[in-house]
Order: sequence, then structure tokens, then C-alpha cells
Amino acid sequence: MSDVIHLLPDSVANQIAAGEVIQRPASVIKELVENSVDAGATTIHVVVVDAGRTMIQVIDDGKGMSETDARLSFERHATSKISQADDLFALHTMGFRGEALASIAAVSHVELQTRREVDEVGTCIRIAGSKVVSQEPVSCPVGSNFKIENLFFNVPARRKFLKSNATELSNILTAFERIVLVYPDIHFTLHHNGTEMLNLKAGSLRQRISDVFGRQYSQDLLPVEVRTAMCTITGFVSKPEGARKKSGHDYFFVNGRYMKHPYFHKAVVTAYDRLIPEGMQVPYFLYFEVEPADIDVNIHPTKTEIKFENEQAIWQILTAAVRDALGKFCEVPAIDFDTQGSPDIPLYDPARQVAPPQPRYNPDYNPFKSSSRSSHSSNAGSWETLYEGLEKAPSFTPVPEEGEMFSPIAESTDDIQTPETILSEKSPSHYQYKGKYLMTAVKSGLMIIDQHRADIRILYDRYMEQMAGHTANTQKLLFPEVVQFAPSDAVLLGKLLPELANLGFDLSDLGGNSFAVNGVPTGIDGLDPVRLLRQLVDDSGTLTSQVASLNSQLALSLARHAAIPYGQLLSNDEIENVINQLFSCSNVNYTPDGKAILCILPQTDIEQLLG
Repeated sequence: MSDVIHLLPDSVANQIAAGEVIQRPASVIKELVENSVDAGATTIHVVVVDAGRTMIQVIDDGKGMSETDARLSFERHATSKISQADDLFALHTMGFRGEALASIAAVSHVELQTRREVDEVGTCIRIAGSKVVSQEPVSCPVGSNFKIENLFFNVPARRKFLKSNATELSNILTAFERIVLVYPDIHFTLHHNGTEMLNLKAGSLRQRISDVFGRQYSQDLLPVEVRTAMCTITGFVSKPEGARKKSGHDYFFVNGRYMKHPYFHKAVVTAYDRLIPEGMQVPYFLYFEVEPADIDVNIHPTKTEIKFENEQAIWQILTAAVRDALGKFCEVPAIDFDTQGSPDIPLYDPARQVAPPQPRYNPDYNPFKSSSRSSHSSNAGSWETLYEGLEKAPSFTPVPEEGEMFSPIAESTDDIQTPETILSEKSPSHYQYKGKYLMTAVKSGLMIIDQHRADIRILYDRYMEQMAGHTANTQKLLFPEVVQFAPSDAVLLGKLLPELANLGFDLSDLGGNSFAVNGVPTGIDGLDPVRLLRQLVDDSGTLTSQVASLNSQLALSLARHAAIPYGQLLSNDEIENVINQLFSCSNVNYTPDGKAILCILPQTDIEQLLG
């Protein structure tokens, strides 16, 4: 019987490795930019065409490679980062496996131009599907210039399952952000289809965060710094008012490497206990410096999961550091006393001479003079005028307290008001309970309606009808508002512009990830248009590409923010209007996301409770 085990060809092995390392265009950019960082570059330019499908180019001014190194760099497990197994536990570089360039070359057309400072000419090497096409001298600047074209040209199944350009570009921006936030001292640029999306000058970490995510983030950040023998934690956390439903901007970095760590995320959330509403998240940018021997980064192909030797102790240090930052900058809830009408208390100034108060009195005042008594007696005789008109006042019938018998005192039986007559004269047909529920009598018992959820259903149906018929009305703003987004959010907003226009928003792209809000849908008076737009983008972060789902999600998100809030008191006419509009909706029982709107307490249950 013949042998069945054999070695795979290098081209096939490289494609298998590419399936683990190179999953999409964002993976290519991550690997190439990290190599540029390891090469000591101070300026890195990234150029992308068609979200990486057509071309990806990464240009740096690092130390470059020799002719031999340029050829050897595309071989599997060829690396300059480590030389033995023990080096895995003392890593100071981003890459170390030596698989990235070989994987990229296996599924694309690659052209590399590189030169060292000591060389007069550089090297240009071209590879297609792991096969070297040519290698020749070339005149080029110091550093490396990688050009990746036709990604997955020889793996059609992988290319077929790439998402839309907007989705892939969003993934590129996410990967790019994770790198630029670690190296604020490096100048980065990112261009897509000839448009500059990011131009990040070298500067401080706070400035880098502001350049990437907008000035609003910089204003809401609190510095964190703690140094112990076990680890050093620095960075920034957001103020409680910066909490959002979907943050997406929670970053952990360990020795300059991005990581995901749910256990440490819980530590940060614990520090905000009772400072932010339930379900909200806060942005944070935290950097750990740990001895390389105390962590293991080689437990996942993407190197985003890191194992710590002292996780529990670091968890406690992290929680204490965040709480210290919140307390140090007085970002804790304070008792909000009502200061309306209170006098201003000036600050004490020791250099200022304060005159003592001078008493004032009338030396001619004598309370025993006859004029005072006569004045009092003259008023005493006219006491009847104080009670004029009381004989015409309607009789008052007290309402009994709970547990008391109803026994009004009246001059005749015609003046006696029973509880039934009081309710019929003073109670409306509907009743609002604690600013949250609307109660109304129906044939089978007592109906209880959640006023907020009812209004969500009403507004959702209205918005969906407007979007289907393109009949939304827009309220123009007297002074347009300008809102700035992070690059990934700006890409998502650009995708949502047609649907937002159908809802009644009038937005203009100002460039630089900024948009002008010129108009908003009618009927949302009192809502901050900038905050509302940010919330809509946050809620739409997980949308599918289907138009029906997109419209439904946007309509539901806008309805949630514009609906009647809990605690708002409604007049009888407003309650009547809500109930009438609810029962004209397509589904009166549930909100679009499946939450119950109303319930009925049967008459039989009421009788049993009172029986």
C-alpha cells in the first residue's frame, strides 16, 4: 500500500497561512504598517483604492532592506524579530512570526521598492502568487514602499466573500486607529480613492486622540496614571457624561500592542458603578507596561488576546486607578441643591477692609402712643370686610382618605356628594399613573399602556410610512450645527445619508469627517440635533446592507429618542391623542423590537382582589 502523507507545496502552504493571517484588506494594512513601525519609521503613508480590493500601498521612511533581505522577507518564517524560542517571552516588536509577507505574496501581486541609507541604489522585487517575477536595482528613497494589487486574485472564494467597500473601509479605519493610537510620535496619513481621510501629525497622545475622534473626546478625557512594581498603567478615561449606548472606542494596549480583554473591561465598568446609566459605555484609552516575561501574546493568530500572569492583581490596580482619576477631578455625583433665589456669598479677601454693620432705628417710634392703639382699634371694627363674598362660595365636600368612611356634612341630602358623583364629575376617561402608564377602562377590565413604548410604535409607523413614500417634512435650523465624527463613523454616516434624508434630515458633507446639520425632521422639538445624530450613528453600527433593515433600524432609533419620555405628565387631551393614535397603528401590542406595549387586568381579577 502506497504512502498517503506528503508535504504540501510552498504555494499551497502559504495560501493556508494566508487564510489565518490575511482575512481582508484591513489585515494587509495592519501587517505592513506594523512592519514599518518596527523598522523605525517616523512617517508612514497608506494609500488605498476601492477599499483595498484594487490596491494597497504603504510607504515609510524606515531603515529599509538590503537586496538579500528583500528577497528573503517573503519566505515563510523568515524574520528579524526573534531567533530562538525564548525570544517569544521577551518581545519588543509588533511582528515576530515571519508569516505576514509570505501570506500577502501568496494571494496578491506585490511590488516592493526598498533601500537602506548605506546603499546607493535600492531593490525592486515583484511577486505574484508566491512566485518571484523579477528583481532589479532601482532608484528610490530610503525606506520601504509596498504596493499590493489584486488582493485574492487567485482565491476567488475569499474575494467573493469580501463585504461592501464601505464595510471594508470601516474595517481598515478600525485597524489603522489601533496602530496610530499607540505611536503618537509617528506621522501617519491615510488616503482612499485620492481623498485624504486622515493626516495625523506627530504630537501628544491627547492630541492624537483628538485628531482621530474629534475635539469632543479630548474635552471629556481624564488622565490616568499609576506606577507599581507589577505594571504601569497610563492613558485616559472619559467623564461619566461622555457615556454612550455603543462606545466602540474602548482600547487596551499592552507594551504597544492592541488587545481585547473582557476581564479588564469589567474592571473599568466597575469603577463607573452608579455614575452612568445601566447599559451605557464609556470610551477609554489605557496603556499597560508589563514585563514581557509576564505576558504571552502567542496564543491567538491575530495577537489580540494576551494572557497575563497576574490578572487578578492587575484588575484591582486598574479599578483603583480609574476610580482615583474620577475622584481626583471631582467627576463624582454631587447633591444638586436648588440655588434659585439664594444670595451670592463672596469669596473671602483678607486684604479687603470690611465695615461692621450699622444698626438703624427710628428714635421717634413709641408703641404706647395713642395713635398706635387707635389705628389698631379702627381696623378691629372692620373685620366683616375680610369675609365678604364667602356666603357665595360653593360648598366644599372633603374626599375621604384611604380607610375612612365617606360621611360628608351637608345641610341637606341634595348637597351630599357620593364618591360616584365625584368621579363622574372630576375624573377623565383615562388616567396617567406615575408619569409612566396610561390606564383606561375597557369592556373586559382595566387596560394599562406604557406611554413611552406606545409613542415608539406610533412614531415608528409614521417614520416608516414617510420613508416609503418620501414624504418626510424637514424643519430648517436657523443656525446650522456642525458635528464631527471619527473616520469610521463618518464612513457609516455617508452610507446612511439617503435614508436620513428620507427621514427628514438635511445634512451637508463638509469634508474632514465633519457634517453640517441644516434641518431635522419635524416633531422632534427640544432634542439636540448634534447629539441625536451621534446617537443614530451609534445605534446603526451593526446594520446590515439590506435597505429594508436599514430603514427599519433608523426609524426605530429615531422613534426611541423622540418618543414621550417616562415621567412626563400629559394632559387629558394628550392622553386621548396617544391612545387613539396607538389603536390606529399596525400592531398595538408590541413595539418594533418586540416589547409589550399594553396589558389588561381582567375584571374578574379585580373583583377577586377586592373580594
